[in-house]
Amino acid sequence: MSNPVTIVYKIVGEELWRQAARKGIFTGSAADLADGFIHLSAQDQVAATAARHFCGRRDLLLVAIPATALAPSLRWEVSRQGALFPHLYADLPMDSVLWVKPLPLGPNDRHVFPDLS
Repeated sequence: MSNPVTIVYKIVGEELWRQAARKGIFTGSAADLADGFIHLSAQDQVAATAARHFCGRRDLLLVAIPATALAPSLRWEVSRQGALFPHLYADLPMDSVLWVKPLPLGPNDRHVFPDLS
């Protein structure tokens, strides 16, 4: 199934990402490995993903990846409340990453996102 979104996002702990960067490939978090794919989010989903799965974590990074760089292993599948979420059924090569930015907590304990437009 296709989706018009061109950038997908991964929220990941800084230490796990550093380990992956040293290897040149991200194989997934514990949740990704347990589910058999790397969980990603579209622009309109990523803030809710942070709130739901990463509440209060201060050690996070936001990784942006062009969806086209992940084809054909990227699938849009029904997940939370029937929405289509991007799932990567392969490892994520570091050379496909557009950028990585810190995802700090704001004063209200909600993550502060960079401009995603």
